[in-house]
Amino acid sequence: MLEQAKRAAAAALEAWRRAASARRVRHNAHHVTRAGLAAGLARLDIAPGDTLFIHSSLKSLGYVEGGAPAVIAALQDAVGPHGTLLLPTYYLPGGTLRAACALPGYVFDPRRHGTHMGRLPEAFLAGAGIRRSIHPTHSVSAWGRHAASLTEAHHRAPSIFGMGSPWQRFIGCDQAKVLGLGISMGPVTFYHALEDAMGDAFPVPVWEGGTRLLGCLDHDGRRWDVPVRPFDPEVAQRRIDHPGRGDLRDYFHREFDAAGLRINGQVGDAASWCIPAQAFYDHLRQLASEHVTIYASAAQLAARPVSQPSPHARA
Repeated sequence: MLEQAKRAAAAALEAWRRAASARRVRHNAHHVTRAGLAAGLARLDIAPGDTLFIHSSLKSLGYVEGGAPAVIAALQDAVGPHGTLLLPTYYLPGGTLRAACALPGYVFDPRRHGTHMGRLPEAFLAGAGIRRSIHPTHSVSAWGRHAASLTEAHHRAPSIFGMGSPWQRFIGCDQAKVLGLGISMGPVTFYHALEDAMGDAFPVPVWEGGTRLLGCLDHDGRRWDVPVRPFDPEVAQRRIDHPGRGDLRDYFHREFDAAGLRINGQVGDAASWCIPAQAFYDHLRQLASEHVTIYASAAQLAARPVSQPSPHARA
């Protein structure tokens, strides 16, 4: 009973915090419309038929009339009825993969477990026509033409981001693009697809020893035990999404711009970017062969200067 009361109090506090934040934004920020968002996406070369893997910061877009559902509608407008949207809808009790592995008796249930990834993924998950992959920590949700094929059987993949996962299937889609809405080059889980594909050949030992099995239920209530490997926490301290690695985020920003792979533009109030998925993956592999990864040290970055700008690079 006490635990239920604590959860209810925490939920009420979070609802109050969000409402207060929304009031501040509504009064102080530029108002952004669904049509305005779609126009911004078009300037990033988002086109009908695209398959987008989206990482986002809703608050960076400004005050969106209609909130998160309007952002999702604008994304759907941009890719059209033959396009596909994917969003991370991870559920990470304890805040990290390692913490989830340490929870006794934890079993993921998509019928009652939402997502810890913020308001836009929450709204997406609650929308119509959404398919959600079954995975105890890194569930992905999709809408559109390829939604079923991208999300099916994630729980049977040998690793989170490896063969048979939504990430590897996404890379092979025509017109597949990684979209960053109001985020830096830091919080992008697409990077991990290369780690799982290369396995022990990846130049940095990123995982703790041993594979764990975490339980999850599928949409019919059947139980599956899913293999996961937690990241080494010491190595994660060097990763591109760590607050202290602004140097690495800046390097990747300049590197993908110079290579002509990253299209930059404004969506609402947010500085945003888009990179074709296959080209993104291939360039990450090339960088890894030159000892530059999302864990690279300052010395490694200095030893491999950013490429000269491509004549096809776009601002």
